[in-house]
Amino acid sequence: MRYVISGAAGFIGSHVCDVLLAEGHQVLALDNLITGSLKNIEHLQSHAGFSFRECDVTKAFAVDGAVDNVWHMASLASPKKYGAFPIETLESGSTGTQRMLELAHAHGARFLITSTSECYGDPEISPQTEDYWGRVNCVGERSCYDESKRYAEAITMAFHRKYGVRTNIARIFNTYGPRMALDDGRVVPAFIDQAIQGNPLTVFGDGKQTRSFCYVSDLVDGLVRLSRSDERFPVNLGNPAEMTILEFAQRIQGLMETNLPIRYEPLPSDDPKQRRPDIAKAKRTLDWEPKVNLETGLRETIAYFKTVSPVLS
Repeated sequence: MRYVISGAAGFIGSHVCDVLLAEGHQVLALDNLITGSLKNIEHLQSHAGFSFRECDVTKAFAVDGAVDNVWHMASLASPKKYGAFPIETLESGSTGTQRMLELAHAHGARFLITSTSECYGDPEISPQTEDYWGRVNCVGERSCYDESKRYAEAITMAFHRKYGVRTNIARIFNTYGPRMALDDGRVVPAFIDQAIQGNPLTVFGDGKQTRSFCYVSDLVDGLVRLSRSDERFPVNLGNPAEMTILEFAQRIQGLMETNLPIRYEPLPSDDPKQRRPDIAKAKRTLDWEPKVNLETGLRETIAYFKTVSPVLS
């Protein structure tokens, strides 16, 4: 089949391209490179089934030929990036989602949107289930990202209900792995980069806020399974193994064999206190659950960052 994927030069998008091409499909990769990188897909440029177009999907564009699957993955997913580009983030979730849905509708293609656990905001329940409506500050500093994804889910369901577009919605929880950007600002690359540079590890607040970390290969497997399922409503994809940020910092210290101190800074506005997915629905409908344990995944990620760190190059 032929896939059209926005955000294909991004961290997760590039791994999706790898898997789909390995299965024998064709991929038209779209990315405006605002946060994506050509380095993430340079190994695919010679692949006969792969083509790349620098393209901003919030603007009018067309795709010739058959299209079987449309995945909208373009987004500025880290607080550092969407804080710098709040309007672009909102446009990606709104106009960008609509244009990709229109492409799917015009070609009779299947559609998948990568949404986020941020739809749950600062949750009052844990773990978070798909039927929890969330607790989002719609005018907070994180709202450009949170609300863009909540709107993206709403318009996806509208296209399904009005036009019968075959849609899937993935709510992605914290994901890590090779090809994350060192300057991403999220906790995994931040801690690893600080450790490589010999700097203290920055923990915000008291470090008791929790996260759960899913390795990228597990997430991509979940996305592929979801895209081929009959589930139209959101599905959580993430690793339910929960830990505090302080515990995670200590895990990085151990794996990188460093006793660097921890530096505490004020907690950012609207930072969620808990983040843990309930994946019962994914287990039931997709026969999916994560397989890569944290130590294995972190060792792969650390090895990658050591190859791209300017300190070690």
